[in-house]
Amino acid sequence: MLAQVVEHLIKNIVDFPDDVSVRSHENPRGELLRVRVNPEDIGRVIGRSGRTANAIRVVTQAVADHRVRVDIMDVRR
Repeated sequence: MLAQVVEHLIKNIVDFPDDVSVRSHENPRGELLRVRVNPEDIGRVIGRSGRTANAIRVVTQAVADHRVRVDIMDVRR
């Protein structure tokens, strides 16, 4: 469910919503959500000084009932 929430949030702020993918992984420290977007949208998702990325993380943690980490992956590397 959290992956769908994050995917919905991000698809509404990017220029290429079809390129958004969110994968959920469980690890000992909690749930990890890996977000991939089109390289042209990476700046839009991270935002100025990381504000947008932090806002996405705050909203995700507020919805979750357990520890969640959101990583925005840079696919250019």
